[in-house]
Amino acid sequence: MSDRLRLFFALWPEDHARTALAAAARAAQAQCGGRAMPAEKIHLTLFFIGSLDRARLGAIERAGAAVRGRAFELAFDRIGYFRRTAIVWAGASSTPDALLRLVETLRSRLAAEGVRGEARPYVPHVTLVRDAARRPTADVLTACTSRARAFALVQSVPVSGGVRYDNVATWPLGN
Repeated sequence: MSDRLRLFFALWPEDHARTALAAAARAAQAQCGGRAMPAEKIHLTLFFIGSLDRARLGAIERAGAAVRGRAFELAFDRIGYFRRTAIVWAGASSTPDALLRLVETLRSRLAAEGVRGEARPYVPHVTLVRDAARRPTADVLTACTSRARAFALVQSVPVSGGVRYDNVATWPLGN
């Protein structure tokens, strides 16, 4: 067992949305090459922690448990491409205030534990394709909506041929 964990906080879209997003990933891969994300790995990262000493896991879990947020709807209705990282992604034309407050509260709680996040503004998106050669056409994505009812602390676990995502802890969002 390693003394280090690779962690992030995330939202898992509802099954119907992950199925639709996985179909968009396959369509984008057909146009752009790369590696399409399977439905079981499609998530919306709230805060990327990265590699952390296992001994700090309890503090990270307490920070997550202290966060209070509201449930919200998120519409995945736009496709994008991060050229520098060669990632095709799906995102929302409009970001719910409850999502932005959730991210800011997480940042604040984690900063109190000495965990710093990215300085750039938060851009909510789900990765559809890695190592894509170009941006796909917009028609690869059929818009879908998902209700966020909980958020999770997730561990990225190395496995043969890639990684597996395991929920470490999950907390509900209020109504």
